[in-house]
Amino acid sequence: MGFADFIPSGNQAVDPALYDIENAAIDPDGIMWRELVRLAPWQGKDLVDLGCGSGWWLEKYAGASNLYGIEPDPSLLDAARARTDHATILHGAAENIPLPNESVDVVHARFAYFFPHPNYDVTAGLEEVRRVVRPGGSLVVIDNDTERGEFAELLGRSACGDAQGNTTYARQWWKDRGAETTEVMSSWRFKNRGDLDRVLHLEFPDELADSWLADHPDRTHLSYGYLLHTWSKSNSEA
Repeated sequence: MGFADFIPSGNQAVDPALYDIENAAIDPDGIMWRELVRLAPWQGKDLVDLGCGSGWWLEKYAGASNLYGIEPDPSLLDAARARTDHATILHGAAENIPLPNESVDVVHARFAYFFPHPNYDVTAGLEEVRRVVRPGGSLVVIDNDTERGEFAELLGRSACGDAQGNTTYARQWWKDRGAETTEVMSSWRFKNRGDLDRVLHLEFPDELADSWLADHPDRTHLSYGYLLHTWSKSNSEA
């Protein structure tokens, strides 16, 4: 089954191995991760990693009772299945989650689909999450802060910034739907300069990546801000 509006990612689908290096550099001190645990604990609960990609994050959810990875790109499914025996990997999308009504407690979505934008409506995905989450359950969306941190500066200087909209719009969109937004300032930290160089060129136009690297000749890290949008399904929606 395919999805009519599916567009392969410009990073993971292009170079999955390099995207693993990028994932390994995310949040090295666990600042964002601790916030995720605080906002929507999943120990002993049923969790969905929505847009799990090649499954890099699945092993981090080992404490979940039942773990589902949902991914729209069929080329990444086998890699996700090879990551861990603890997860069930399914071909699906934010608007088409192949799970029964009220069957999970927590949904995580990272850097995919849930970027509200004046020209891009993500309501269908939220309604699908509402369907599969039990009353009292939560969705946590890990979003890029487009206003704070060096990564945000790079976004603002690239066409990517326009595609993701702006932080003010995203905050208001989620607020209007009863969600709370938590700011987290973390970082990207790479093992070596070469990895940083390759990832910046994967994520940004060559000219922009070259310019940033020239301006920061000794760096293997940069500051990276996140917005964690947490939406909960009320018990009254049972």
